[in-house]
Amino acid sequence: MTVYELNLDGLVGPTHHYAGLAPGNTASTTNAYTMSNPAAAAHQGIAKMRLLHSLGVKQAVLPPHERPNLDLLNQLGFTGDPAVQVKTAKKIAPALLSACYSASSMWAANSATVSASCDSHDGRVHFTAANLISHLHRHQEGEFSRKLLMYLFNNNNYFHHHPTLPKTFMTSDEGAANHSRICQNHQSPGINLFVYGKRALTQNPSAPIPLKFPARHTLESSEAIARSHLLNPKHVIFAAQNPAAIDAGVFHNDVIAVANESVFLLHEDAWVNQNTILAELQQKADFKVQIITVLRKQISLAEAVNSYLFNSQLITLPGTQEMILIAPTECAMQNKINQVIDELIADPSNPITKVYYLDLKQSMRNGGGPACLRLRVPLNATELAAMHQPVLVTETLLDILDNWVTKHYRTELQSSDLDDPSLIDESYRALDELTQILQLGAIYPFQ
Repeated sequence: MTVYELNLDGLVGPTHHYAGLAPGNTASTTNAYTMSNPAAAAHQGIAKMRLLHSLGVKQAVLPPHERPNLDLLNQLGFTGDPAVQVKTAKKIAPALLSACYSASSMWAANSATVSASCDSHDGRVHFTAANLISHLHRHQEGEFSRKLLMYLFNNNNYFHHHPTLPKTFMTSDEGAANHSRICQNHQSPGINLFVYGKRALTQNPSAPIPLKFPARHTLESSEAIARSHLLNPKHVIFAAQNPAAIDAGVFHNDVIAVANESVFLLHEDAWVNQNTILAELQQKADFKVQIITVLRKQISLAEAVNSYLFNSQLITLPGTQEMILIAPTECAMQNKINQVIDELIADPSNPITKVYYLDLKQSMRNGGGPACLRLRVPLNATELAAMHQPVLVTETLLDILDNWVTKHYRTELQSSDLDDPSLIDESYRALDELTQILQLGAIYPFQ
């Protein structure tokens, strides 16, 4: 049966702003407190969906989470009516207010880890929403992500939803940004590669650790997901992030590596004992894995992070053996990055034949490129038909969403604006209308 890799794209929310909430994400901290354009951010994300849809790639929309999260403000001790809550929080703890307004759910690659039905022992697609406990602004996403995915994929015959992992540092889970599925093609069983930043239980005192930025994802969380998703241990690999890469701003593996079917594009300094891991990958696969390693003499870690080359989407064009690269325009603006991409495309030994450069500047300035904005969900035709159909992308839906953004979103927003009570009403009105467009019902707490 044909299997599609559905790109479930996070729709940028109306409270998109820059507040530097994620230490270790250099773009986020560098652009903190500058002016954002929520409308442009959402339109840019929709334009990416439109391009991929025009190429025949299966796309769906993941709606934003409710922001501001007034329940979180209340939990943090800011009580009263909403206007009082936001004004008091702005005066006493503006960083907490910013976290409660964060639009970070747009980076759907962190929303969950998904296992294909042909990889799972029970033949179902497995979902585990990420707990994202490393940062306050993201930890609030876990339970709603799970609720949302359960709504979109609501058929126990085909889908199995697991609880988020315990919200502890031992089981810190950052989602599919640290998970790659390598396979001969999407309908074939694959090798599931999990990348972690630290061990919580079996620490090696002699192992190097990052010195500048914290590691986020634990080995223990990946092991738990591999077990609960009923993956064959013989087809699972665990790799440790290179601490030097973490200190350079590689907070997730998808900032330094990208895989699609049998092609794996990664930087020379992505992992600890990288050659050993790659040899294990080739040994466990019953097909030829084409590993494309970009050397540090070609691109430094800093250049990889600044350009987000490896956060490009690598996609097989439907009905062909050709692959395309969806890269941010920042890659086109840097000669060394451009040269590497040109060499990839010109090399007949790999299936990458074309690059599309997309303007995702609003997301990029907060530390998220093309790959961050989507969750990959492998689905066969039956599973695709069993999911919530109104979120599947059509040209008509994209037009409606563009008009919806123009109607509801601001074109300027700074963290200093978050105590404006009218922003609460604007955001909630937009989300309420969106639930009608996507036929989701009353999924948000404010409804």
